[in-house]
Amino acid sequence: MDQSLVERMREYLNAGLAMDLEALDATYDPDFENIRVDDAGQVVTLTKAHFMARFRALRDQGLRIGESIDDVRFLATSVYDDHGSIIMHRHQDGVPGLYNFVWRRKDGRWATLLREFTVDKDLTDLVRTTESANRLAG
Repeated sequence: MDQSLVERMREYLNAGLAMDLEALDATYDPDFENIRVDDAGQVVTLTKAHFMARFRALRDQGLRIGESIDDVRFLATSVYDDHGSIIMHRHQDGVPGLYNFVWRRKDGRWATLLREFTVDKDLTDLVRTTESANRLAG
């Protein structure tokens, strides 16, 4: 297990808990994508812009992304070229989730989060919301 990836993930997750939008904006690579798939095979792809808009909206409402990261378990890491993956499992709001975060290394440090692959139970509501937003955007 690459402890530098584990430590970087903890920094990222704690920035989310603190609603530190400056740190989050610096963490997400400009090419960041979150590719989510559920048990029924539904797929939704979200970008850095989607994530940052959600964080801003929550902050502006005085809301947060969670209370702790005590439910997080890091299962494995893999380092390849200038990239590293870390597999994470958690039970957020009682719902299990499986994640593969792909980091880009620059100057010996895990600099930016390039991809997040997420396995969810059910994406139906997110699919509807995303389709509706895409229709409005034109």
